[in-house]
Amino acid sequence: MAEFTSHAPGIFSWPELATTDQQAAVAFYRGLFGWDVNEQPIGPTEVYSMFQMRGKPVAAAATQQAPERQMGVPPHWNAYVTVASVEESATKAESLGGTVLMPPLDVMDAGRMAVVQDPTGAVFQLWQANRSIGAEILNEPGALCWTELNTRDTKKAEAFYTGLFGWGVKHAAPSSAMEYTEFSVDGQPAIGMIPMNEHMPAGVPSYWMPYFQVANTDASAEKIAELGGSIMVPAQDIPGTGRFAIGRDPQGAMFAVFQYTEKS
Repeated sequence: MAEFTSHAPGIFSWPELATTDQQAAVAFYRGLFGWDVNEQPIGPTEVYSMFQMRGKPVAAAATQQAPERQMGVPPHWNAYVTVASVEESATKAESLGGTVLMPPLDVMDAGRMAVVQDPTGAVFQLWQANRSIGAEILNEPGALCWTELNTRDTKKAEAFYTGLFGWGVKHAAPSSAMEYTEFSVDGQPAIGMIPMNEHMPAGVPSYWMPYFQVANTDASAEKIAELGGSIMVPAQDIPGTGRFAIGRDPQGAMFAVFQYTEKS
């Protein structure tokens, strides 16, 4: 079990689905991960679907905001990063070349947030906890275990995020078949970065994607398809680390499932 009562600044602490069909999406992810759900009213007609394990929040789903849909933004997972001060982090993000898309605001008594776009186009959220720390379970089957940036400019992105959050950096060896960067918080790897390949349509901006830990990647990939989703990257090994697959839910949001290699 990996339960938390607080998160260190710089940790991705809350995955939040923005979707066009909240009811169907909730059913999909509950079927895939076995999550419970706690529906929280957030307006006259809307609810915030809090996914839970053992009665503790692990993720959420909400209906995508109309302005996003009108701009053609597809359903996606939002990625919240814990910070000590939303105001200070938002100001620093701008000084490093980022853009504050939504200035700091209170989310009732849960915490304080802002929405930022990095210099390569990827959007993420800043989160200053009050009543809610975000996910109270991480790094076990059914919970967030990794968050990965797909970007068109890895050098610019690395400079921005290390400057903003102070992440440690580990690059793949020059002999590696694929360029990959690991970022760590307090010495613990928790974040990855990969360059977007030439097959990605030019109109797709850089983006963050969550990895959810599973007990069996192949079985989870089959389940994604059974539940109406699709597989974008079939199950494959990361030598010495684990096995992953990248899927898309029925509404189009991308995510990955990951199974750690058992240590002998």
